[in-house]
Amino acid sequence: MTIAKLTAALIAGAVSSVAFANGTAPAAAPAAVPTTPEAWVAKMTDPTQNASAFKDPKAFVPWMVAVTDPATAMAMSNAMMNPQTSLNMMTGMMNPATMANYMQFMDPAVSMKWMGAAMDPNFYTAAMSPFMNPNVYMKWMMAPMDPRAMQMGMQMMNPGLYTNWMMAPMSPQAMNAMMAPMNPAMYGNWMNTAANPATYGTMGAFVNPATYGNAAQGFNPFVFMAPMTGMAPAAAPQK
Repeated sequence: MTIAKLTAALIAGAVSSVAFANGTAPAAAPAAVPTTPEAWVAKMTDPTQNASAFKDPKAFVPWMVAVTDPATAMAMSNAMMNPQTSLNMMTGMMNPATMANYMQFMDPAVSMKWMGAAMDPNFYTAAMSPFMNPNVYMKWMMAPMDPRAMQMGMQMMNPGLYTNWMMAPMSPQAMNAMMAPMNPAMYGNWMNTAANPATYGTMGAFVNPATYGNAAQGFNPFVFMAPMTGMAPAAAPQK
């Protein structure tokens, strides 16, 4: 009886997840979802796109499934031992796209998506489905015997790991990252991004001068200072 109830719960969770992904939630499904733990780690450590899971409930569900998978934790640990990951994060923080990534939280559409998901029971079932899946707990129990976990432990005893960290400050990418703050073009790019209405989603209309073009026309001082032309004389009647 217990097994039957558990099976029914898992089937219900799977059906709800599919229903949530098929359009019962107010938001559209994300265009590209990572399919491997390494791809998830690359997205999570990229400042220009690591907030995408929190802008859309449909993007949050795959993110929740990924973070509860021990394979993602192993991939993240391996990535953190690679100095290239730190360099990518450093250069990403200086990318103007990072500002756009976080400024889009000002978009009221993001709040509306989450308000719609908060009233959708399929969202709760889909988000909690990993915690109701016995396979997830089995994966965590077997994680210490996973070859990827053993490889991660052996990597800490690899002298090349520490050599890579010692040589990282002298790598060309690290040199470029250190020289970037002295490049005036970087600040120009940030200013252009800050002035771009697309950076703020639908809220960008408030920073778009074209929005106030017609409304501000009546307050244009040159309109009042323009010389008033007299009325044209009436045409003489024809004889």
